[in-house]
Amino acid sequence: MKPPHPIDGPGTDESRWLDWGRAAHLPRLDLDGVRSVAVVAPHPDDEVLGFGGALTMLAERGVHVRVIAVTDGEGSHPRSPTTSPEELAQRRVEERSAALAELGVPDTDVIRLGVPDGEAGGAEAEVSLRLSGLLSGFDLCVSSWEGDLHPDHMAAGTAAVDAARACGVQLLQYPVWMWHWAEPGAAAVPWNRARRVELSDRAVSRKAAAIACFTTQIAPLSDLRGDEAVLGPEMVEHFERGEEVVFG
Repeated sequence: MKPPHPIDGPGTDESRWLDWGRAAHLPRLDLDGVRSVAVVAPHPDDEVLGFGGALTMLAERGVHVRVIAVTDGEGSHPRSPTTSPEELAQRRVEERSAALAELGVPDTDVIRLGVPDGEAGGAEAEVSLRLSGLLSGFDLCVSSWEGDLHPDHMAAGTAAVDAARACGVQLLQYPVWMWHWAEPGAAAVPWNRARRVELSDRAVSRKAAAIACFTTQIAPLSDLRGDEAVLGPEMVEHFERGEEVVFG
């Protein structure tokens, strides 16, 4: 019998991360010199979960923000009896727009690559090539972490590594599912490369409002089987802290 995927497990409670405390004492990341940032998101909501607070603070300084959407997230409810993948994609695109407005970046340049949700792993070369053209001239690229264990997150992260290297653009990577499957101090996590973005109270508040926009993910689509929430309260809690962690 095939063992369950770590993402499908019960997860690590946020209280354990807070008790460990190391994330709050990581070296602080200085973003003061950044004038433009391109954020690579495997699905709508990843850019907000992983780097939304930082985006708010960067936008307050007039930094140019571009969001590169690898997929439209149409595969989050493959057995939904009420919502088709096409309808789900449209709703998730609209949720992202509302979330970016909550972050204070309503006019963000959003570029959708249209890779089928769940299939980014087979399109790494294509995504890398397209990213190379989209990152040119930016000070910073921020992508999903290539070790996040979600196939789309890993593929997007790997493609971003290659593209950023080709363009000579600084790269940072944010974890999302790591907070769920990993244990504090886990050897699989590159803590030596981890940096902390300290969020203002305003950024924390705006990020919470942005996360609330993703109703297709944090609430059930209906009461029917197959329409369950993807991100339960215990998962969302990981992204309500006063800091964000990235790997450099």
